[in-house]
Amino acid sequence: MKPYIVGISGSSGVVYGLRLTRVLAELGYDLILTITDAARLVIHEEVGIEIDDLGSDDFLKSLFKPEVLERVKYYHYKDLLAPVSSGSFRTRGMVIMPCSVSTLSQIAHGASQNLLERAADVVIKEKRKLILVPRETPLSAIHLENMLKLARLGVDIVPANPGFYGRPKRIDDLIDFVVGKVLDLLGIEAELFERWKGKETSVVANPQLI
Repeated sequence: MKPYIVGISGSSGVVYGLRLTRVLAELGYDLILTITDAARLVIHEEVGIEIDDLGSDDFLKSLFKPEVLERVKYYHYKDLLAPVSSGSFRTRGMVIMPCSVSTLSQIAHGASQNLLERAADVVIKEKRKLILVPRETPLSAIHLENMLKLARLGVDIVPANPGFYGRPKRIDDLIDFVVGKVLDLLGIEAELFERWKGKETSVVANPQLI
């Protein structure tokens, strides 16, 4: 089975990427995972898990259950000889979640400084699915121009903006909303969040307002 690539870059919101990895693996998909050094620092700050060495995949045991690890192949972010560096290695596509605006900028300008950026560059040139999940606010004109450039190339930009119409009760509900929207774009059924079903109303539209 062709794998999905999951990248976690150094932006706030690493829980989104960790949750996505768990869900995809639990649904039976093979994954290739890479984590930047900046993401390593954010994982420590936001999740409380300290990763001493990204050169070994031993740290994955503190992030994922054994059944998840069976589906995950990890590559160091500096390993430009990894399979995903080449378009001849076939994948289902890639998600960078979260995607820092720095990483987004590098991808938008075709500057492949690490495996995460190179893999995204390959996915774009091979016309495969690429989803970027930026978690930044406010956004500058530079950020928006980079997103527009990538969107015009067919890249899906999914800001980490959870919806509230399902009346979330836990932080996990907010996380699952964003992860669920990414899965929708991948065409994967998971039903992680409550979907809007519409609502009947007795209000009659005023023709003058239409």
